Amino acid sequence: MPNLLDPIARHAAVSPTGIALRTATAPWTYAGLRDASLRYAGALRDAGVGAGDRILLAAPSVPEFVVAYMGIQALGAVAVTVNTMCTTEEIAYYLTDSGARLAIGWHGLGPAVAEAAAEVGVPVWHLESGAPTDAAPIHGAVARTSDDTAAILYTSGTTGRPKGAQLTVGNLLSAGEIAATICRSTRADRTGTGLPLFHVFGQASVMMASFTGGGSLSLLSPFTPDGMLDMLRRDNLTILVGVPTMWNAMLHVAGDAETDFSHLRVAVSGGASLPGEIARVFESRFDCSILEGYGLTETTALGAFNDVDRGGKIGSVGAAVPRLEVGVRDSIGHPCPDGVVGEVFIRGDTVMKGYWNRPDATAAVLDPGGWFRTGDLGEFDADHDLRIVDRLKDLIIRGGYNVYPGEVEEVLYQHPDIVEAAVIGVPDDHYGEEVAAVVVRQPDSDLTEEQVTSWCRNSLSAYKIPRIVRFVDQLPKGSTGKILKRDIDCTGLQKTST
Repeated sequence: MPNLLDPIARHAAVSPTGIALRTATAPWTYAGLRDASLRYAGALRDAGVGAGDRILLAAPSVPEFVVAYMGIQALGAVAVTVNTMCTTEEIAYYLTDSGARLAIGWHGLGPAVAEAAAEVGVPVWHLESGAPTDAAPIHGAVARTSDDTAAILYTSGTTGRPKGAQLTVGNLLSAGEIAATICRSTRADRTGTGLPLFHVFGQASVMMASFTGGGSLSLLSPFTPDGMLDMLRRDNLTILVGVPTMWNAMLHVAGDAETDFSHLRVAVSGGASLPGEIARVFESRFDCSILEGYGLTETTALGAFNDVDRGGKIGSVGAAVPRLEVGVRDSIGHPCPDGVVGEVFIRGDTVMKGYWNRPDATAAVLDPGGWFRTGDLGEFDADHDLRIVDRLKDLIIRGGYNVYPGEVEEVLYQHPDIVEAAVIGVPDDHYGEEVAAVVVRQPDSDLTEEQVTSWCRNSLSAYKIPRIVRFVDQLPKGSTGKILKRDIDCTGLQKTST
């Protein structure tokens, strides 16, 4: 019977001294990680935690996160992983909504976890460096079924209160197996990331994939571009995983310094659309393939991925990964032909069990045939590779014409003076919505609003050109580095040209 600890235990039995986690100091072997996880499970057992109990875990991407997470899994409990930047109110909601019986917070975080736990009336543990415990280990991981809930990850909650996506043992084991397969991961691979493990991308596509393949995983927390480059060199990484803002930041600090990155064979990008200009420059600078993939929390981070042997295709997230199906449907549910934009649907081994205690919300996104409606707009090309056009909710309708922000952002990123850009729709009395670009310029750039509009006019139809341009020092980002358009302050945005 399966358990998420199985991949670690399997490699620990075959190669106990093999490196599972690399740090700037001492590495963790597979045997050491297995044993620490079983001891942590023993401590949970002694505290009265049992199979199916929900345990909130708030910790950055450190080895101790893995120990606590795998200890929870070994005991058959459910990990409720939350953002380390959550407020007391947010954590209290997650504790209450999930019915958690224990909160675990990294010792270096602020007081939010302890305050929320006290407010809700559940005990709190501090996760210390090394995850020390005097408890006797459990004898082995608890046998579970593939359909048992292993983790609850709360969605961002752009509308209403956040919903907890229930990811099963089968979902997460499948995600690790699929991700390891599509990246051709082996025991020789050294994977590294600056992604948070509390997020589905880091948890499923990186952590579970690395342990499934049997190679090592290097963790960086918090992400900095210099830190990512240092980790890349220090650990001779062969696989690097991140989001577009990370690649962009690395390019801006790497400069033209002569460095041998020949050990890096692939960079995996997800979490947000990868601008073509960033992809082209990154591949040239780091002499590796950068492959874009696509998935959601509710699909355990997987959906489509570019082929590692063929290399990346600019503007495409590739074809459906093994054990999944991807479809594009029109507004009445009919399949769209190639080249026609519709809503993306996914079915297969990594689609969630449903939202925790939300049967109506589950029914709204999961049909009886097991297809999950993503809320994303996409189209298939002639090779049946998927192109994500935009989020359905981000679509701008200007004067009756559809404007996809990603298309406009792709043009903006090609400007040499633009570091980052986000395109949003703002209310307009005449057109219904107007296209607005919020832009971060290169330091010391004197780029003007009119020059941004003029740049776009060379590549875009008139109705797609941003008539509103605002310059900012930085764009709001989430825990993975993804730009959060919903957090952009639209106050005072004015039309700058006609």
